[in-house]
Amino acid sequence: MKLTAITDEISQNFEHALDVLLEYGIRHAELRGLWGTNIADLSPEQAQRAKNALEERGMSVVCLSTPFYKCDLALNSENEGEKAGPMHLAQPRTFEQQKDILRRCADLAELFGTKYLRVFTFWRKAVLTPEIEAQIVEAFQEPLAFAKERGLTLLLENEYSCYIGTGEEAARIVQTINHPNLKIVWDPGNAFCADEVPYPNGYNAIKPYFVHMHIKDANMVVNEEKGRHPKFCVIGEGELDYVGHLAALREDGYDGFLSLETHYIPPTGSGENGKGTSEDGSRACIESLQKLLATA
Repeated sequence: MKLTAITDEISQNFEHALDVLLEYGIRHAELRGLWGTNIADLSPEQAQRAKNALEERGMSVVCLSTPFYKCDLALNSENEGEKAGPMHLAQPRTFEQQKDILRRCADLAELFGTKYLRVFTFWRKAVLTPEIEAQIVEAFQEPLAFAKERGLTLLLENEYSCYIGTGEEAARIVQTINHPNLKIVWDPGNAFCADEVPYPNGYNAIKPYFVHMHIKDANMVVNEEKGRHPKFCVIGEGELDYVGHLAALREDGYDGFLSLETHYIPPTGSGENGKGTSEDGSRACIESLQKLLATA
């Protein structure tokens, strides 16, 4: 198993985020937001600047975390795109506009030397039904033909704000589509937020299909303002069984990446007025995860 991180979980200053990763001996990066711009909206100049920064440091890109299919499930819809979940700087787009995202991110994947594009399964606007699953399956046919043509693999992420939020749901969709250019990016933290037991339940479902993994940890809390919601924390200090999960990954021979997507900001730290920052949270999570891996 190898470590990487989505760089904007550390900082929007891309060069600085890379330097932080190097401090911990991490020479790989996953790209989503750079200098306040989502990967799908980078200008040619920004993309070249990012490539130069990586080459200067001898680092590689393992995956582009695109916002593809973070939109309404409405085939051939002309409705305005809207935001119904976290977009991480991406601009809301309609279903029809998703093709442009895919083409643009395919070009960026070629520039950065990766074959993996993270994708989603539409905003969850209703209870998941067999009819909705059939629409999702249909919606992936053309993108997968394009991915095959370009030599890319689409990594479907289980995301709790989208229709496919658990490991069991992701495995079912990928098994139904049954295409060599579709795999899973497994996010046990998202599965937890979708009320699945990530390990062993979700993991056992996705095991045959996943090639990449996002790491976050959380506790489920309740308050008057937000109701029941996840509170993200240092890896290993939440309700997810990462000790058992990491041991299972090692036993099963997983040799892919564990990519930090912590969402954790500590209450105190190096920020203004002593407040914690995303970098503080990411550093704490990297250090904790490295210790967990050493003992897994």
